[in-house]
Amino acid sequence: EGILTSDGSTAVVTDYSGQPGKTLTVIDVPGMRVVRTIDLGDYRRPHGIVLLPGDSVVVVTSEQSGNLLLVNVRSGSIQKAIPTTQKGSHMVGVTADARHAFTGNIGSNTVSELDLRTGAFVRMWEVPAAPEAINVTPDGAEVWVGSNTTGTIGVLRPATGEIVTAAEGFGWPYRVLFTPDRSTVLLPDLKNETLRFLDRATRRELGRIDFPGGAPQGITITPDGRYALESMSGQGRVAIIDVPARRVVGYLAAGETPDGIA
Repeated sequence: EGILTSDGSTAVVTDYSGQPGKTLTVIDVPGMRVVRTIDLGDYRRPHGIVLLPGDSVVVVTSEQSGNLLLVNVRSGSIQKAIPTTQKGSHMVGVTADARHAFTGNIGSNTVSELDLRTGAFVRMWEVPAAPEAINVTPDGAEVWVGSNTTGTIGVLRPATGEIVTAAEGFGWPYRVLFTPDRSTVLLPDLKNETLRFLDRATRRELGRIDFPGGAPQGITITPDGRYALESMSGQGRVAIIDVPARRVVGYLAAGETPDGIA
């Protein structure tokens, strides 16, 4: 996975695979060069990553160790390591105030809540099996989570602990993305090769785009909400999607098997 700073000048990539599988790579985007490699020590298999306000600290999962790390990408230092207390903590969502983080724990079939300011585990909830895709609304009111086993998208309300099904029939609900105005949820389905659009308030499906042979995976959106960019891991390219019109308007060339995108 990867993220960009708000001005687009710096990218941070999680080096999940291979050996040693325990680093972050910091890239000068205009200069097209690596400026720093951050060694995470015993915190192996970094994966899901979110940049906190201020563009200097990232939140990143360490799937193998079961921790969520706060890493200063300018100094290369680990500021906090927060145990999720669960197995397979793969992806993470963070509230807009940078106070709360939620991890999907694939190996434990749970979601963990973590307090980023105190560095403490708060609580966890059982959810449908193999929760990979996860995101939280900016206000923290809803955590949307996908189940790789049941092919469903659930909505968890942390205030009550209630979880309800928002959508069904997925082959692999790969990621969850909210539009900036929080009105629409974009849900790529890797196995069924579709991108589904849901009205967040009513859970009604607004439409879908089919990508035969595309194998859609990672997804991101422009700050104005006009365009979404979807990586086509089966085609080596990125689809440019007009979100209001719900249609593809072009493609960008990419390397083989593109996945994470920012």
